[in-house]
Amino acid sequence: MIAVRPARPDDAERLSNLHIEGFDDAWSAVAIADLLRSTGVFGFIAELDSKPAGFILCRQAADEAEVLTIVTAPAFRRRGIGDDLLHHGLAAALAGGATSVFLEVAEDNPGAEALYRAQGFGAVGRRPGYYLRASGAVAALIMRRDLNR
Repeated sequence: MIAVRPARPDDAERLSNLHIEGFDDAWSAVAIADLLRSTGVFGFIAELDSKPAGFILCRQAADEAEVLTIVTAPAFRRRGIGDDLLHHGLAAALAGGATSVFLEVAEDNPGAEALYRAQGFGAVGRRPGYYLRASGAVAALIMRRDLNR
């Protein structure tokens, strides 16, 4: 059974290893630990049998929140973990007083975009060449969701 709990700075090495599995430009354990110690940053880790299956990191300032990153380990994809993590992140942002949440998703990641749309996010902008790939730069789709509905 998947358990979701708040992420802590001492989870940083495990979270960084997950990030490496999911992204070409992965974040280091130091960067993740620093983020988790920062004002307004919060996150959740999903675990299956004490093994990390995914995580989300968010940041909130005033009434706006942002999903900084979300990743599910390849072995655990298509089990609803990303949906659960996003739900936890949105609920925490709402509880903290946020009225809207933003995120960016690579245009070459239709699975993630579908997850965000299913959770009520809509496109509000685009950043050309935002994500660097070995094959070239990919645009980021900027998405937003109101939390007051």
